[in-house]
Amino acid sequence: MTIRLPGPGGALRAYEPRSEPSVRAPGAPFTSRTVFSAAHVVADPYADVSPDAPAAVDWDATLAFRRHLWSHGLGVAEAMDTAQRGMGLDWPAAAELIRRSAAEAKAAGGLIACGVGTDQLPVTASGHPYGLAGIRAAYEEQLALVEESGAQAVLMASRALAAAARSPEDYLEVYGHLLRQASEPVVLHWLGPMFDPALEGYWGATDLDAATHTFLDVIAAHPDKVDGVKVSLLDARREVDIRRRLPRGVRCYTGDDFHYPELIAGDEQGFSHALLGVFDPLGPLAAEAVRLLDTGDTRGFRDLLDPTVVLSRHLFQAPTRFYKTGVVFLAWLAGHQAHFTMVGGLQSARSLPHLARAYELADGLGLFPDPKLAEERMRTLLGVYGVEQ
Repeated sequence: MTIRLPGPGGALRAYEPRSEPSVRAPGAPFTSRTVFSAAHVVADPYADVSPDAPAAVDWDATLAFRRHLWSHGLGVAEAMDTAQRGMGLDWPAAAELIRRSAAEAKAAGGLIACGVGTDQLPVTASGHPYGLAGIRAAYEEQLALVEESGAQAVLMASRALAAAARSPEDYLEVYGHLLRQASEPVVLHWLGPMFDPALEGYWGATDLDAATHTFLDVIAAHPDKVDGVKVSLLDARREVDIRRRLPRGVRCYTGDDFHYPELIAGDEQGFSHALLGVFDPLGPLAAEAVRLLDTGDTRGFRDLLDPTVVLSRHLFQAPTRFYKTGVVFLAWLAGHQAHFTMVGGLQSARSLPHLARAYELADGLGLFPDPKLAEERMRTLLGVYGVEQ
């Protein structure tokens, strides 16, 4: 039986969904790469909240999804941009998410790293009127919470620092202070402006060569406090360049949702580990691919993961920061949650043709454990939009 899906121009086209369920067995953590999936949060659909109200989270469904990722050997990157930090998830909810997920990780024996930022600093009518001392204090508060929870810290880029910094030296001062305080090695996260326009000019320059120089200076000054770097610039060539210039022992975690198969596979001079938002919907398939890499089967890894790039590029197309909508949509279709509702009302951030194409691509890849359920839910959404079958 076919389903009629709307295309970019609004015309309906027939698509025949697959009928065979996707079965991918859980497994142990990987041996050749460290792989984190940044994980989304599940909103409470019954909460009577407005888009700018504090986030209402369905904790049971949110934690169940993390157990799903851990069961396949993936680590969880918690409370990062995939979890709508700065786009619906406020700091009190993020702090609770970190506490709950870290405790769940300990019980499940799962790998977890949590985002540390400055988003408890309110934005006023004049923007971010904070000095470096206030920004350091905000970072310190979040770093202390993550370390107390027993999770690894990911130092995320700060909108407040991007607004307050006047030179590369300001970044060197703030990050140097934090790294000296960190009790364990952290991951530094360079999130590009395509993911958050407020981060334009991070590291003190809009010129990426100059920004890269400052980024590497921070790491070179504290190599013992940096476990790795997550590079989210959607620029494979620059990531490889950074990877080759890192001090020995400092890892590169790709955050490039456009080029991840080639970056994880690597070359004769090294490879990237992974911390990716697209591994939220791709989790079981990505885990199967990395296990092939564990055996030395690079070709098999690429054959399995390369076809997923079309879907990833679709989900992360401009404006890239709204990729979370597609991620949560696919989680709903796959049966990981009972509804398509997001904190901040972000389920409305992508068009129906965009979501229809995401369904088609994901179904073609065999991402849905129950294709019939995914089809029924897609039909339900189409009906809400007035699409007759």
